Amino acid sequence: MAGSRSAVEEIEVAGRAVRLSSPDRVIFPQRGFTKADVFHYYLAVGDGITRALRDRPTTLQRFPEGVEGEMFFQKRVPTRGVPPWIRTAEISFPSGRKADELCPADLAHVAWAAQMGTVVFHPWPVRAADTDRPDELRVDLDPQPGTDFADAVTAAGELRGLLDELGVPGWPKTSGGRGVHVYLRIQPRWTFVEVRRATIALARELERRRPELVTTAWWKEERGRRVFVDFNQTARDRTIACAYSLRANARATVSTPVEWDELPEVDPDDFHLGTVPARFAERGDPHAGIDDAPWDITPLLEWAERDAADGLGDLPYPPEYPKMPGEPKRVQPSKDRDRPRP
Repeated sequence: MAGSRSAVEEIEVAGRAVRLSSPDRVIFPQRGFTKADVFHYYLAVGDGITRALRDRPTTLQRFPEGVEGEMFFQKRVPTRGVPPWIRTAEISFPSGRKADELCPADLAHVAWAAQMGTVVFHPWPVRAADTDRPDELRVDLDPQPGTDFADAVTAAGELRGLLDELGVPGWPKTSGGRGVHVYLRIQPRWTFVEVRRATIALARELERRRPELVTTAWWKEERGRRVFVDFNQTARDRTIACAYSLRANARATVSTPVEWDELPEVDPDDFHLGTVPARFAERGDPHAGIDDAPWDITPLLEWAERDAADGLGDLPYPPEYPKMPGEPKRVQPSKDRDRPRP
């Protein structure tokens, strides 16, 4: 995909003129992929990446000099030097601070971000119309040391059966690493706290069914060789690389939507900047129907109430959060002097 290009180009994207400067700058040194390759990759998967990002406040993970250089997360769109058509949405952080984040309305926004050195797109699970009520419940299946992608796939298969019982479709994708993400499109009626409670309840039910495979233990010392369901990815201001986003690794992998039936057969390393455009052109987007039937998460909230009645309350929030109502102590179990000992 790499090639010799002029120092500056102007490319029409979604009816907008988007500038591409320094197109030959190498972004993925071990693969030889350039800034132009990244830019044109996102155009090639345009329908998919736009579906994943449209109207979502999005944090940009930028690598102006390539993935082996300096990296930073941009949560605020600059007030100067930005095209007048760029859309933003105001979001609130757990601290109460606010920011105007990029809120892609079309593929031109994605192209503009790629021009700015963005490699990874981290959208919030909300839309601009209501940035306090998620419309996406994200299940992050994270293999722990001693487990691998195959274990995450097995856990995803168990989750698929559970979702079938609930009558809700799940939309799986590779993480771009060793994990698996499964998204649920939900009705935007509940707060971040409520959606997180629902995610914990779903994770606990999965753990009950496969305790040797799945864990909800927040503290790493308690997880063992199991797949961790990272429930805190549904907390406010925690985001996941979206469908069709590149990942900032040497292999230039892509977080790639897949069909449920193909998930056990795929190798996540096969999905990268050089291969996903052809797959997308041939097969289309497995997540094309994700917006068709938003789900009512009431059954999961009922499970949460059941668990609370059985003594299973909230779980710890990330360390940068203020102390949350009902949250247990944020103390590593081995260092908790008040913890009962066997």
